Amino acid sequence: MSTTIKVRAMVSADIATVKAIINHPMTVERLDKATGKVVPAHFIEEVVFSHNGEELLVASCGQAISKNPYFSFKFSGARSGDTLGVIWRDNQGKQDRDEFQIR
Repeated sequence: MSTTIKVRAMVSADIATVKAIINHPMTVERLDKATGKVVPAHFIEEVVFSHNGEELLVASCGQAISKNPYFSFKFSGARSGDTLGVIWRDNQGKQDRDEFQIR
């Protein structure tokens, strides 16, 4: 179970509504005023959503996206009980993944 990904996926008449939030700092490169050192950027580069193991949506992200990014979309062909997978990867090589059941 992921500690960084929260998803709500509901289906109505074969249309799924997905709402997802990823807990991530999403920072740009900046100068630390206290130490005078450069703090490197830390942001999500890619988020992949899948439906029953098939790639559904790939989002390319960058530094301009706010902290804890939120994604919302709809797709057809879903049924209650289907699996929705989420994988994210950031510019520092960190990643997380989880699977959720569509309700």
